[in-house]
Amino acid sequence: MNLFENTDLFGYVILPLLIFCARIFDQSLGIMRIIFATKGFILLTFVCAIFESFIWLLAIRQIMGQMDNVFYYVVFAAGFATGNVVGLFIEKRLSIGFVMVRVVFQKNSDESVRILKEKGYRLTSVDALGVEGPVRMIFSTIRRGQAADFIRTLKINNPTGFYTIEDVRQVKEGYIPGMKKQSSLK
Repeated sequence: MNLFENTDLFGYVILPLLIFCARIFDQSLGIMRIIFATKGFILLTFVCAIFESFIWLLAIRQIMGQMDNVFYYVVFAAGFATGNVVGLFIEKRLSIGFVMVRVVFQKNSDESVRILKEKGYRLTSVDALGVEGPVRMIFSTIRRGQAADFIRTLKINNPTGFYTIEDVRQVKEGYIPGMKKQSSLK
């Protein structure tokens, strides 16, 4: 094995590639760890932290053994940056947790509310006063993965409707489409 480790192929291709991949993996785990922590998933946070630290130590050990090779620093940093992007992509695909969608209707909202309810979304409606007069607001707590469909459905009748989407850490004693009523959802 030492014979192989001393070749240019190993030093300038294989090892940098391994460092790059390790950084992608550990940084992606770091992003997931932070997301799991903010959602209150203690066990998943713990497991991600262990693997993230272990992989980081393996990668940094290789760099510390080659302090004179600046190329390793670049590969290490590029893996870190790529890992951030990959971690965010994974998080988006997993769609973990719940969001609160708040919609402010400037015009008649009855048709939009009817369409959303037909699709199974539960809404809370409030009459309010906006800058230009009366408006109607609706609120709905939904799974993060449902947000795109909710907005697409909303835009059927109100293509310029104003809405905000906010993360929800915990949902208690409510109705979530596709779930039975539970005392606490995490």
